[in-house]
Amino acid sequence: MRVLLSEGSGLTSRQVAGRLGALGHEVEILSSTRICLSRFTRHVRAVHDVPRFGRDPFGWLAAAERIAAERKVDLLFPTQEQVTVLSARLPQLRVATIVPPFKSLARVQDKISAFHTLEAASVPQPPTTMVSRIEDLRDVAAYPVFLKRPVSTASSGVRRARNAAELNAAARELGLGDGSALIVQSEVAGPLAMVQAVANRGRLVAHHACLRVREGVGGGASLKQSIVLPGLAVMLSRLVALLDWRGGLSMDVIIADGGPVIIDVNPRLVEPANAFAAGVDLVAAMIDAAIGAATGECPAGAAGVRTRQTLLAILGAAEQTGARIAVLREAIDAIAARGDYAGSTEELTPVAGDPLALVPVIAALGASLIRPSLWRKFHSGAVGPYAVTPEAWAEILAAAA
Repeated sequence: MRVLLSEGSGLTSRQVAGRLGALGHEVEILSSTRICLSRFTRHVRAVHDVPRFGRDPFGWLAAAERIAAERKVDLLFPTQEQVTVLSARLPQLRVATIVPPFKSLARVQDKISAFHTLEAASVPQPPTTMVSRIEDLRDVAAYPVFLKRPVSTASSGVRRARNAAELNAAARELGLGDGSALIVQSEVAGPLAMVQAVANRGRLVAHHACLRVREGVGGGASLKQSIVLPGLAVMLSRLVALLDWRGGLSMDVIIADGGPVIIDVNPRLVEPANAFAAGVDLVAAMIDAAIGAATGECPAGAAGVRTRQTLLAILGAAEQTGARIAVLREAIDAIAARGDYAGSTEELTPVAGDPLALVPVIAALGASLIRPSLWRKFHSGAVGPYAVTPEAWAEILAAAA
């Protein structure tokens, strides 16, 4: 199959491109930036310029459909938040894709809707308060809390507050009182896990969970370890059935004393490489669902499988320490798979048979050793091209009405 990825920036795009190439598919990507992570792999055969999605979602869609027709694409694979506009225009779409119905997507795309949806599915969440005015903040009695915009990407609209003064300051920063509602959630103690699932018309076909063992840039995971969560499949089955879900669905979960607590939902696949290393091929499951192949539910993968993302490790050291020696030490540990990274395999930029994968790692290391603060350029350059802005989401909602 000739598969077109909806965006070349971002970790998920790079991991999906590598897996699709290994499966024998022809992979091409859309990109709104001249340089993106997924350019640097032998698995990508062509890169096509498109408008920046967050600024012009329907301009992006028109370009994507034109390119898909010109290139005789078999499947447009949503790797980032372009899933929103693809779902909104699904009945009129002129290229095959794999996305949920828009009514279902809208129930989890913004954090307030997601809270109500998870509540309806009896999925555990932190204690939560909705606020629309500064005065509503008085209802928050226990700290610390996280204040969240309904629509944001990669934690860009999330602030942590340890007391009422910090909460008030964060609320004003995020625009409370300007007609926008925010959500306040109590902090839950425990390690962070990432959960991924693939469903086909309301039936769970594959799922996986992994712990963030070591934090990289922007809160991402530079080191992961696969885990098996009792009851996870039952919980996910209940949720995807409620939503009649089709495609990828991902969540951030805190493993609390009483069990997993969901703190965020993404209506797409997120970073599937650890799952594959543990024996769960989420990308292949997405392809099977897209073409209508009849498959049973995949069993959970093996626990204890460690994978690393060297690029995130380097940039994370620059962000967290601002010290060149710390960056160099982290890079050596990750590249040599020693220290915390011992026993792990590279999931983001594996170089075996793919020397191009070294380019972003070398660039990030060189830039961070020259000036550690340059981590911001790499991080914003990865997230900005695919992020759905509140304005873009409002435009998509209006068009779908």
